[in-house]
Amino acid sequence: MWKWFFVGCMWGISLTAQVEDKPLDSIQEKLIIIEGDSLFHASIALDEVFIFGKLEFSSYEDKLRYYILKRKTLKVYPYAKLASERLVSLNDSLKSIKSNRKRKRYTRHVQKYIEEEFSEELKKLTRTEGQILVKLIYRQTGKTAFDLVKELRNGWRAFWYNTTARIFKISIKEEFSPQSVHEDYLIEDILQRAFAENKLQRQKSVLDYDYASLTNKWNQQQKEKK
Repeated sequence: MWKWFFVGCMWGISLTAQVEDKPLDSIQEKLIIIEGDSLFHASIALDEVFIFGKLEFSSYEDKLRYYILKRKTLKVYPYAKLASERLVSLNDSLKSIKSNRKRKRYTRHVQKYIEEEFSEELKKLTRTEGQILVKLIYRQTGKTAFDLVKELRNGWRAFWYNTTARIFKISIKEEFSPQSVHEDYLIEDILQRAFAENKLQRQKSVLDYDYASLTNKWNQQQKEKK
């Protein structure tokens, strides 16, 4: 079943105000001293924030699709976030292991841990949840689930994972493209709103796109359709 590909890749795998530190200047009247820091700052670095517009839908069907997509996205995002964290951790650990035998032993240990901890939960995902998960894995790692399995297992195993997934109408070669795919933009919108409301723990995407610019683009396209 397609869910098992995720176990493979798991184990195998705007507004920002920031000013450089400045010494005290006699001309400056208002400076902020950060506790525990001997330097003066002209401002405090802020987290990235977005101003969200009100959600508007052209039909009840569009509204229903959005909220179904929202429920599924919020459900699977933690798994994609974990996949990214496991990939970074695994790669960092493998860099310090020189022996091929020890590297293989270590990856088998990680595989067993992931399978025992997450297999049962992943088997509960639906097809559409699985496809969203594949896209979010690409969002967090910059690599398709297929490539992750291929790199960290072997091409033959990746082929069978992809073949099995295709039978269940899941493509593990799927990428995340909010610039060109409207549903992917909606997923990004759902994530950004969830981050702002502290419903999900923010993990920055490795992909290069700007949410605010995407919002303007898709809103303009929606207006032109009306």
